Amino acid sequence: MNRGIFVAGLCLTACVATVAARAETLNNDSVVALVSAGLGDEAVIAKIKASPAQYRLSTDDLIALKKSGVSGPVIAAMIEAGSQGITSAKAAMSADSPDPLVPHPSGIYMLVDAAQPARMARIDPTISNQSKTGGILGYAFTGGIASLSIKAVIPNVSARIVSGKARPIFYFYFDEANRSLSQAGAPSLWLAGPATAITSPNEFSLIQFDVKKDRRETRVGSMNLGGAKSGVMDKDRIAFDYEQVAPGVFKVMPRVDLGTGEYGFLYSVSAGSGPGMWGGGTGGARIFDFAIRP
Repeated sequence: MNRGIFVAGLCLTACVATVAARAETLNNDSVVALVSAGLGDEAVIAKIKASPAQYRLSTDDLIALKKSGVSGPVIAAMIEAGSQGITSAKAAMSADSPDPLVPHPSGIYMLVDAAQPARMARIDPTISNQSKTGGILGYAFTGGIASLSIKAVIPNVSARIVSGKARPIFYFYFDEANRSLSQAGAPSLWLAGPATAITSPNEFSLIQFDVKKDRRETRVGSMNLGGAKSGVMDKDRIAFDYEQVAPGVFKVMPRVDLGTGEYGFLYSVSAGSGPGMWGGGTGGARIFDFAIRP
């Protein structure tokens, strides 16, 4: 009987120790709690260096830490711990975690925080494998004064990923974010050519599609007497802001509210990027499409 109680006591002690060890994983809230308890910077920094952690270290998060009374040296220790891989190395890769610092497979994700619980939805690229010419009659009747437009076409009338917000938040994960996860041999989603890789949201254009009977299309070139242009026109491009939240990870948000409709991020189309007058901007373009339905 005493032996059984002793064994049960050992099991209970082990369970308590396991739970306590799990509870020692630090985050922003636990650091704020340590500081609020009156521990000095030296003690808090020692705890940060000795503990696994999962910090949020975007610009807004750092400002929030400072306003909560966390000192500069403590914040610097948190940043150093994150740069040494304490955050990313101990966090398992996820395809839908809403925490941008959790490693994700390369790609573009929409933050769906209306869902319970919140999650990230990966936007798979849709291939534009055909182009369409518009305005031919106007171009012909005006002797080339009116512009002839070239449009990229993608199938279906609606995207798979839908947001109920007029200004959704996106996260771009590039290959750099996963270099420490032993994926060097994996094929890259972002390779744009024999020696070129996409590494920044600045290389994308955010556009809105015109919805037709069985397809969506957007203008990617024009021509008139003044010459030919290849790429998304300035007036068709929707401005967006972005900030880097971790190596290879960017938070992206449109600068204006998006109305109900079909949208997408596409690689910036530039003249001379491929054979033919329109370069490589029409056929074969990858477009990360989504819909807005407030």
